[in-house]
Amino acid sequence: MKKNVATIRDVAAAAGVSTATVSKFVNGAQRFSPAVEARLTSVIEELGYRSNPMAQSMITGRTKAIGLSVLDITNPHYASVVKGANRVAQAHGYTLLLVDTEETPERERQLLEALSRRVDGMIVYSRTPEEELSWLLALDRPSVFFGRPDVIELPSVASDDQLGAFMVTRHLLAQGHKRVGYLGFSNSRRNPERMAGVREALAAQGLELAVFEAEAPTSSAGEKQCSSIMLGRQPLDALVCFNDLLALGFMKAAQTLGFRVPEDISVVGFDNIQFGNFASPALTSVDLNSEQMGAAAMEKLLASIEGHAVEPLTVVNAQLVLRASTATRS
Repeated sequence: MKKNVATIRDVAAAAGVSTATVSKFVNGAQRFSPAVEARLTSVIEELGYRSNPMAQSMITGRTKAIGLSVLDITNPHYASVVKGANRVAQAHGYTLLLVDTEETPERERQLLEALSRRVDGMIVYSRTPEEELSWLLALDRPSVFFGRPDVIELPSVASDDQLGAFMVTRHLLAQGHKRVGYLGFSNSRRNPERMAGVREALAAQGLELAVFEAEAPTSSAGEKQCSSIMLGRQPLDALVCFNDLLALGFMKAAQTLGFRVPEDISVVGFDNIQFGNFASPALTSVDLNSEQMGAAAMEKLLASIEGHAVEPLTVVNAQLVLRASTATRS
């Protein structure tokens, strides 16, 4: 026998209030006396009443959903960002809707425009040049941007990439490395900051930086670049990679070519993904506190949705995690 589903009218009749009062209470649109709220809570639990999310959205004008766009969900860095953002969203009664732009700027606009129609606000990673992002502001949704925007005016959350790169390069110099290379990914806004940190540390010692370019921020791209770096005319003492995936791919290929890490070359990455700790040797990395970044972005966005003033930029500290892929140069 089908169980009758309690309606808002059933709750109103049992609690001795109007349906408008019940609606305002369940949607959080108005506070009532402690006695009324206690009675409503008791009746709702007793009858097993559940509000209709679609009807609630029509009343409040809110979906209670947040959109988050990431560049590549297979990269554990973004998975950690999602974890942090989702934890905060759930604590505030919001659902997280995720889109993966798959490192393809051409897909971003279509995906984010569709997402904006279903959410109360968005947290955005983007590869699109800032000069071409005016359409993002025109979506008229509260948004938080990952990175340090120079052109668009959006609240943002960023890691201290330049300081992290400076610290890890100083560590390599202290170990006696002098010929340091950087394997970057120029399509990322964070690439110039990381390269600048490496250059700054080297310049203090009067040393030059050898720069190499990866076609993608992936392990396969790191493998692909390895032979040209390791078999070139100017061998390196150490290599700083744009991220951990590039570093792990590079190390695998280097070992296949017969080189030893860190005896022949020290290797470091960024993001401190979990896989780096289980590599052989374990990977030295700059921990950008990815989960904390996701949580900070969500907290900032929810404050913005509620109409509170928020700081333009939140910077999450970077930490150096030393492991076996770096060693003192003999």
